[in-house]
Amino acid sequence: MKRAIEVVRAGSWPGAERMDTVTLLFDDRYRRRLRMLGDGGLDFLLDLVDPIVLHSGDGLRLEEGGYVEVKAAVEDLVEVRGRDAASFARLAWHLGNRHLPAQIEGDRILIREDHVIIDMLKGLGAKVTKVKSPFDPEGGAYGQHNHDPDHRHGALHAERHA
Repeated sequence: MKRAIEVVRAGSWPGAERMDTVTLLFDDRYRRRLRMLGDGGLDFLLDLVDPIVLHSGDGLRLEEGGYVEVKAAVEDLVEVRGRDAASFARLAWHLGNRHLPAQIEGDRILIREDHVIIDMLKGLGAKVTKVKSPFDPEGGAYGQHNHDPDHRHGALHAERHA
């Protein structure tokens, strides 16, 4: 069985060497070791040293050569919009304060459906709409952000990890 042994971030791997794609929901994109079936039928084992969050466009480097491209699957989400820039910033602050996975795109925020959060957002004046879209949320300071191999900080951060 082919083994994917490394994650190469989107834009950093040679797309011409793509052997297949694998389309995954957000919850299925934080893995270390898992048998996967590519969209085109490639059967392979994701076999990483540590679990890592996979983002849409990342390449899984196969031990024998070539890559499998990660794609974010379409999910049921909620689109959040503010009345203006100040309203949008306030909504983003309230969502961030609750440590919710959120994808921020210009003038909208995508989140998972949660009736309590939706009621709160509506109470804050947000326009809330159900949508279907790939979900690739921001990495957080306490969650997936710290699992990114490209994650860099200064000497104090490195000292704390030592």
